[in-house]
Amino acid sequence: MQSSRRRFFETAGVALALAAPGLPAAAKPDDDEDDGDGLRGGHVFTMTNATSGNELLVHAVGGDGTLGLRQRLATHGAGTGGGLGNQGAVTFSRSGRFLFVVNALSHTVSTFAVRRRSIVLRSVVDAGGLQPISVTEHDGLVVVLNAEGAGGISAFRNLAGRLHPLPGGTRPLSAAGGTGPAQVGFSPDGDVLLVTEKATDKLTSYRVRHHGLVIGQPLVTASAGATPFGFAFDKRGTAIVSEAFGGAANASAVSSYVFDDWQPARPILRSASVGTTQTAACWVVVTPNGRFAYVTNTGSGTISSYAVLRSGQVRLLAAVAAVSPGGPIDAAISADGRWLFALNAGAGTLTSFAIAADGGLAAAGTLGGLVAGTNGLAAN
Repeated sequence: MQSSRRRFFETAGVALALAAPGLPAAAKPDDDEDDGDGLRGGHVFTMTNATSGNELLVHAVGGDGTLGLRQRLATHGAGTGGGLGNQGAVTFSRSGRFLFVVNALSHTVSTFAVRRRSIVLRSVVDAGGLQPISVTEHDGLVVVLNAEGAGGISAFRNLAGRLHPLPGGTRPLSAAGGTGPAQVGFSPDGDVLLVTEKATDKLTSYRVRHHGLVIGQPLVTASAGATPFGFAFDKRGTAIVSEAFGGAANASAVSSYVFDDWQPARPILRSASVGTTQTAACWVVVTPNGRFAYVTNTGSGTISSYAVLRSGQVRLLAAVAAVSPGGPIDAAISADGRWLFALNAGAGTLTSFAIAADGGLAAAGTLGGLVAGTNGLAAN
């Protein structure tokens, strides 16, 4: 990487104003002392991915699941204005105190501190590669997935919202370029880092050791099905992976993998290609209790639901658990497990669904007005 691309812009201490009337324009030292969760609960976050300047959009969730735009925050980076073929462009730290947003055109990552009364842009750093599309965090270790050029992952240490490159933290994927990566994510214990590669039909994984100071060399495993795309881990460490099968009509599926101490970082297949009977499965999310997984089928405009068994196997509950018109791509579940949210790229909308005790979904609300290219979804 040439020195001209080693950019590190810090905006520490600059509080960004809230759009809602009556709220303070800047964070104060006692912001974390007020009652309630404030911005740390009951909100959905996405980004515009605009070439003219990327913005983080913050939406409040009402008691009935309806959504309303609360504020817009500049990321001080630029997006591509189009689809990224990804999952994880907007991601929370596990503590919920930091939010990471990729700027794919600028090749940077923005970090926001999420306070109860405000959100503060803490830093904007070089992503360590070209076109960052996905980011993940565990115990202060932040890893960014870069899609263009040679591709690969780059690791950073999060120090109060300022990301610092981890020495030796850059690793390749299964090949130098042409892998079509979609997502990077940590296992719940932080010992495994997983990447899906759409173009190669591979899962690339890494062992993480010494409290996140060492990331091992890539371990490449063939995907059970074609075009592995998004994934999510349940609380037991099972990885549920969507398979888009190249967008073939009604051919999408979901597979599951587990990891054990005998083969560190090696995905072990539990369920192979359990079909959604829908088209172009993309994002996967899992409920906080680990019982249910949901998959957005972009080509069908639907969401499929699965039961996640203690063995790590998955079972299709409903091929069409909900209809989400306009090409659902991204999805997120609220921290309390009550609501599922979907970003519909084609329609420029966000939809919300109530999650029932049996995993069923009931439509709650739709919010429009999102610009073309909007990408990424996270909820708290």
